[in-house]
Amino acid sequence: MSADKVFHSRSEGIPSEGVRDQYADGKAARIWKKFIGDSNQRTQNYKDFLTGLLRQHGCERVLDAACGTGIDSMMLVDEGFKVVSVDASDKMLKHALKARWEKRKNPKYDEWVIEEANWETLHRDIQSFLPNVQLDAVICLGNSFAHLLSESGDQSEQKTALSNFAKCLKPGGLLFIDHRNYDAMIDSGATPGNSIYYNCKYPVDIKTSVLVVRGKPELVTLDYCIDATEDGDINDRSEFRLCYYPHKLGKFTEMLDEAFGKNAKHEIYGDFLPLGKVKTPAFYIHVLQKPKN
Repeated sequence: MSADKVFHSRSEGIPSEGVRDQYADGKAARIWKKFIGDSNQRTQNYKDFLTGLLRQHGCERVLDAACGTGIDSMMLVDEGFKVVSVDASDKMLKHALKARWEKRKNPKYDEWVIEEANWETLHRDIQSFLPNVQLDAVICLGNSFAHLLSESGDQSEQKTALSNFAKCLKPGGLLFIDHRNYDAMIDSGATPGNSIYYNCKYPVDIKTSVLVVRGKPELVTLDYCIDATEDGDINDRSEFRLCYYPHKLGKFTEMLDEAFGKNAKHEIYGDFLPLGKVKTPAFYIHVLQKPKN
C-alpha cells in the first residue's frame, strides 16, 4: 500500500523512478543534519564496529548507498577508505557536495565520489560513472532502507534493491544493512528516542504511528520534533514526518538470504552486539558476505 493513501509526509517529496524523496523540500534535509550531527559526534561503538569489520575483511572501496548529508561517508574517508557515495535525494546530496568542497584542501577527499543513484537501478547507475567496478563493501545504515516502501504490495521493489546491492559487490564483499526493531515498535507503539548511531545534542521527541491493514502492519510514521532553537538558523521547534516500511526481523532476514544466495555468510547484531546480548535492541544490523565463488 502506498503511504500517500493514508499518510502524507510533511516533506511531500517528488518521485524519482518510483521512489519518493521525503527530503525533497530541503527542510527535512536541513533539520536531519542537525539530528545526526557531524562525523566527530559518531558514537564510538558504531565507528569501531563498522571500520573494524571493514579492515578485518580487507575492504578498501566502500559504497555508501544511502549517504544522505555525507556523515558516514566522511567518517570512512577520514579513516582512509575510498568511498563512493550515492543517494536518491538531490537535496541531501547538496549537503554532501558542500562538505566535500569544504574539505577540498584535504587530499583524502580528492577521490571521494558523490553521485545521484536509485536503489532499484543501482547496479546500472554505478556502472554509468564507475564502469566495471565491483566494490569491497556496501553500507546502507541508519534505518535508510526502510524509506523504500512497497508500492506493489509484494515487496518486489525491496527485493530488487537488495539484489542490486549484491550485484555491486565483488565476490567475498560485505553488505552492512540495518533496520529499526519494528517488531518491538509494532508491539509497543513507541520508538526509542536515543539513537545508537548519533550523539544528538538537541532534545528529540519521536511520535510513532503504525498503520495496520487487514491485520498486517503496512507502514510506520515517525514524527520528529527537534528543539534546536539555540541555533541562529532555526528559530523554532522543528518538526517533520518520515514514513517507513516496518521490516520485521524474520522476513527481512529471509529476503537478504534470498538476494545473496544460500552460500552467503549472514550475521545479525542488535545495537552492534551479537544477537541476544541486548534484550530489546533499537536496531538490527545485518552483515552479509557475498559468496567468494
